[in-house]
Amino acid sequence: MKDLYDIIGVDKSASVNEIKKAYRKIAMKFHPDKNPDDKEAEKRFKEAAEAYSILSDSQKRAQYDQFGHAGVGMGGGQGRGFSGDMSMDDIFSQFGDIFGGNPFESFFGGGRSRGQRARKASDLRATISLDYLEILNGVEKTIKIKRMELCGTCSGSGAKAGTGPSSCRQCAGSGQIRQATQSLFGQSIVVRECPVCRGTGQMIEHLCGSCRGDAVSKKTVEIKVKIPAGVASGNYMTLSGEGNKGGHGIHPGDLILFFEEDGDPYLVRDGEDILLEAHVSFSQAALGMSINVPTIEGEANLKIPAGIQSGQVLRMKGKGFPAVRGSRRGNQLVRVQVDTPTSINKSEKSIFEELSKLNGQSNPTFRKIKT
Repeated sequence: MKDLYDIIGVDKSASVNEIKKAYRKIAMKFHPDKNPDDKEAEKRFKEAAEAYSILSDSQKRAQYDQFGHAGVGMGGGQGRGFSGDMSMDDIFSQFGDIFGGNPFESFFGGGRSRGQRARKASDLRATISLDYLEILNGVEKTIKIKRMELCGTCSGSGAKAGTGPSSCRQCAGSGQIRQATQSLFGQSIVVRECPVCRGTGQMIEHLCGSCRGDAVSKKTVEIKVKIPAGVASGNYMTLSGEGNKGGHGIHPGDLILFFEEDGDPYLVRDGEDILLEAHVSFSQAALGMSINVPTIEGEANLKIPAGIQSGQVLRMKGKGFPAVRGSRRGNQLVRVQVDTPTSINKSEKSIFEELSKLNGQSNPTFRKIKT
């Protein structure tokens, strides 16, 4: 998929205002009213709107910067996106106000009024647990969630079969109420959302028997999620349009997925590195040896050099986690702990005494602690 910054034509360090200006320029160039019957221009217009919807949102932008398209529910079939089933009218209602005044009206003579904002259903949250191997390789998981779905009987219209919504009599289908007030400074007009139709401009007189006009009902659905490699506890990704659904004129909410690590009996994660402690005996530390140690991918051989000191750390290069959106892997750091026996038998005591004689008697040495 195309990089969103490339679509807008800005650097990754671009400010919000720079992104806004760049989007305005592209939207003006490829607007359908300026390019009638031009499918390529329409495609570019939708791509720009989709990119702007992510990059103008600080949270979604941070997710995209960290995880790429998967982090904002694009690609792999999770997200809807403007290039999917959202109409031009949806795009204008959400982003037209960056032009000032009525969306696009100053330039093309059309669009919705400024007071009519796009309505959105509520977001949902879910948690996904991952083991270390899934985090290492990335994984596609199917999760089940309960959410509001469009009513199957009325297809989300809220109206009884064979009927449909009619124009709201309160606002005459505009979705807005204009109220004039008189003051010392003259007359002022306040425009607000129609309280009867809640800004939709439509009324349902004959309600659907299944949803009673709500247009939605709670259902359990399955969603496939492609999780990139390298995520950590506390990371999250947003799947656009996978939250609760709404009725007519209401955009679906988002699904926000939080990640949790299952952990490991021996391994501890430290960023992209893995920490492990290996306990060896005096003789093993003195003579050196090769041991099999646990890693994310199973056991691997590690050579302990002769004469290793307690607390010394050995590095297993490239045995850690990958960086998100990168190919570099961290390391596994193994701290060697030389165990001192707490009790010894007569035979062992004889051996240690003999070893002490061979090494020669010497006083302890002292060193200043480094702070």
